[in-house]
Amino acid sequence: MIDSATARDASPITAAAALTGVRILDLSRVLAGPWATQMLADLGADVVKVEAPGRGDDTRAWGPPFLTDSDGNEDLGESAYYLSCNRNKRSIAIDLADPSGAALVRDLAMRADVVVENFKVGGLAKYGLDFASLSRLNPKLVYCSITGFGQTGPYRDRPGYDFVAQGMGGFMSITGEEGGQPLRAGVAMADLSTGLYAAVSILAALRHAERTGEGQHIDLALLDTQVAMLANQAMNWLVGGIDPGRLGNRHPTVVPYTTFDVADGTIVIAVGNDRQFRLLCAEMGVPDLADDPRFVTARARQINRDAIESIIRDHVRTFPGEALVERLVAAGIPAGPVNTIGEVFADPVIAARGTVHHFEREDGATIPSVAFPAKLSATPATFRRRPPRVGENAADILADWLDLDEATATPDRGDRGETR
Repeated sequence: MIDSATARDASPITAAAALTGVRILDLSRVLAGPWATQMLADLGADVVKVEAPGRGDDTRAWGPPFLTDSDGNEDLGESAYYLSCNRNKRSIAIDLADPSGAALVRDLAMRADVVVENFKVGGLAKYGLDFASLSRLNPKLVYCSITGFGQTGPYRDRPGYDFVAQGMGGFMSITGEEGGQPLRAGVAMADLSTGLYAAVSILAALRHAERTGEGQHIDLALLDTQVAMLANQAMNWLVGGIDPGRLGNRHPTVVPYTTFDVADGTIVIAVGNDRQFRLLCAEMGVPDLADDPRFVTARARQINRDAIESIIRDHVRTFPGEALVERLVAAGIPAGPVNTIGEVFADPVIAARGTVHHFEREDGATIPSVAFPAKLSATPATFRRRPPRVGENAADILADWLDLDEATATPDRGDRGETR
């Protein structure tokens, strides 16, 4: 069912949605799991978010900023962080430590296609909610576990957070200025990449279940995905024993490919091949530079990185950034400004691409949301539900999934729709 606020916000889901009919029971909190389930919900899955009674997902309190209502009052259960990864879901509040609550989750899992959880290794077994227990009840169940270090191995019992994974996974060793301190990324890259891998893995496991009737357990670790995201840097080490350290904004092998100061800020120039380098030299008014033996090939430019970057800096430092970027782009040279977040959302491309969707809540509050980025021609993402309040959809969920009416389903709901 779609609540009244959501019904005003977007057209209801249609049969064209790719994941129509897929039911996902989301026991995860914070970011990696909710990021995965939001993506699947955008593509049409029915995602039920199980939260702790009262406080709900930890990120509800991770503010400021918090959503404000039409009168400017803060809703302290609706942080921007929480809102970023929980649209298109319905919420039910259940106490897993209560045997009746655990039994209710088992009932829901029997009717689910997917369960996603990020408890400590073995943490759900005491409630009978681990993969072994639930797969006996529902053999087709796809069960995705997200932890810091995986279900096996010497670190399996360690607590895991994005920051720790960025450090242990090598990401911070290559992030930051040359000679400076290691830095984590400005967003939780280990969590977000794990969420992406989770969504892809769940879709693959669902396809297998459709073909064979067999579910499976997906074991995802923040550390594993962070190492995978090292990509070419990992291969530089495995193939050549190269540990690049921190290069600031420089690319380890492609030159010139970095930031350059201009008269009114900073821009990016990203020259990916010899042809683009020749175009850059011509645009700077020094075409003969492209034939200089120090710079004529990509390998030569990498060896003589400091020299060519110094020359370019001298040429561009007096130009206004916007005008220079327009010139470079018109000449076929990849370039762009270094925007603040505010400048990102002021760029006309945001409106042109439909990057922001706005929900309207029943109290008049407007909830902005960054849209699903892929534009699918036949099965586009839809934005049907604003991020829910804790437990607000309990009656609808239990009616839809368990065919229970409100009186039978939620005798102890209380004023927040909690099920205990």
